[in-house]
Amino acid sequence: MRVAQWNDYELIDTSYGERLERWGGVILIRPDPQIIWDTPKTNLLWKNAHARYHRSNTGGGHWQEYQNVPAVWSIRYKNLAFRLKTMGFKHTGIFPEQAVNWDFAMDKIKTAQRPVKVLNLFGYTGAASLACAAAGAQVCHVDASKGMVAWAKENAVLSGLADKPIRWLVDDCVKFVQRERRRGNTYDGIIMDPPSYGRGPGGEVWKLEEQLYGLVELCLPILSRQPLFFILNSYTTGLSPAVMEYLLGVMLKKTFGGTVSSGEIGLPVTAAGLVLPCGSTAIWQSQ
Repeated sequence: MRVAQWNDYELIDTSYGERLERWGGVILIRPDPQIIWDTPKTNLLWKNAHARYHRSNTGGGHWQEYQNVPAVWSIRYKNLAFRLKTMGFKHTGIFPEQAVNWDFAMDKIKTAQRPVKVLNLFGYTGAASLACAAAGAQVCHVDASKGMVAWAKENAVLSGLADKPIRWLVDDCVKFVQRERRRGNTYDGIIMDPPSYGRGPGGEVWKLEEQLYGLVELCLPILSRQPLFFILNSYTTGLSPAVMEYLLGVMLKKTFGGTVSSGEIGLPVTAAGLVLPCGSTAIWQSQ
């Protein structure tokens, strides 16, 4: 288990399908289906949270505010800063457990002692892109959502990284990689965090379990001759860390050598002293 350590974020407690979380000065309660235990909710913040997200039986859900929640607020992770807001489908704009992967990428870039180009596919609000840029990499950030790319740019400004060499692209990730291959462009690091479900260029529905091999295979020709890393994230329950590790191993080690590792990533729960699993990551690295 790889565990993210924060100052501005805290997973305070978990019980009966819910998380009690501190995002800076804002306390939120959000559902989490893997929290199957019904432990006593002794922390007073359970009754004094700013807002709680309620799922709907018909899909989606809504936020119920108990106290005034800022329309937008911000938190920091080391030298990075992020704008947050309560969004539909319970999100706030970042996934704090991913900080362990930001740290890994920053360390690899800083110790490379050479120019590094990184491609961040399905880049969301830009946390991984900003981490790589802060470490000195030239970054290409791609996401199909215009709103998410605009949000990522705002995070760059907030982090003092607006002048760093980051290309912000609103594009279909598959089509973009195909064009990069035709152009002959290559990258020393690739970060891929695809959604569990999505739609192809023709509107067809696809599941990540069925498409992941093709997505990774598509990226192989755009890796440089001496790549540093390939980070593959997943929140899909049907994809175990070991399966993703095997996938990267058979596709990358024969050509590039290196090592592959995988595992769950998680967040420490203050009340229990345990770690809540929050997704899976597989990483190939050159050494």
